[in-house]
Amino acid sequence: MLVLAIDTSTPDLVTGLVDTSTGQTHDRVIPDTRAHNEQLTPTVRALLSDAAVAFTDLDAVVVGCGPGPFTGLRVGMATAAALGDALGIPVHGVCSLDAVARRLPAGPALVASDARRREIYWATYDGGARTAGPDVVKPAELVLPHDVAVVSVPEHLAEQLPDALRGVEKRDLAPDAASLAAVADLTSTPAPLVPLYLRRPDAKEPKPVPRSPAIPEVEL
Repeated sequence: MLVLAIDTSTPDLVTGLVDTSTGQTHDRVIPDTRAHNEQLTPTVRALLSDAAVAFTDLDAVVVGCGPGPFTGLRVGMATAAALGDALGIPVHGVCSLDAVARRLPAGPALVASDARRREIYWATYDGGARTAGPDVVKPAELVLPHDVAVVSVPEHLAEQLPDALRGVEKRDLAPDAASLAAVADLTSTPAPLVPLYLRRPDAKEPKPVPRSPAIPEVEL
């Protein structure tokens, strides 16, 4: 099975191909781009060209559903859904933090990503299974359900974590193609894609403007 993997839950643009029969992967990642909307489709095209495959060779799409910011998630998930619909192939949504956890050593772990607004998205794991989260919180206010042996957290946020985590091994990881495909159940019918926003978007509806007294009410 040839799987296209996409994740736009972090500032990185993550795309990749995974051949589940051979384990071979092709990754094409643009770090810290914050321009997912403009770069996702051209990056996927370049990825397929590098691997010498066509869109019609794909058997499935896996997409990270966050947690992440509204705009970034919408770009990745909408693109994945459109590809699945156009090609007639299944689209599997996965928790992006679960994919990062697959890249960490076995054992109790914390995975955190930048939620902006001085907050982090987080989840904990033990034995490969999620034990808490995903949720959003200020780094210093994080309360873990159990001790952890390793933490994946953006480097600029590591020092903001609680003091109890200061001596714990830190890594700064994002999902990759192999980890996204690994947490997807590719043998089952995929559930509908549900984004893990965890909070309302930054954009707010404008307040209604009061009607001018000079404009008469008209009943229709």
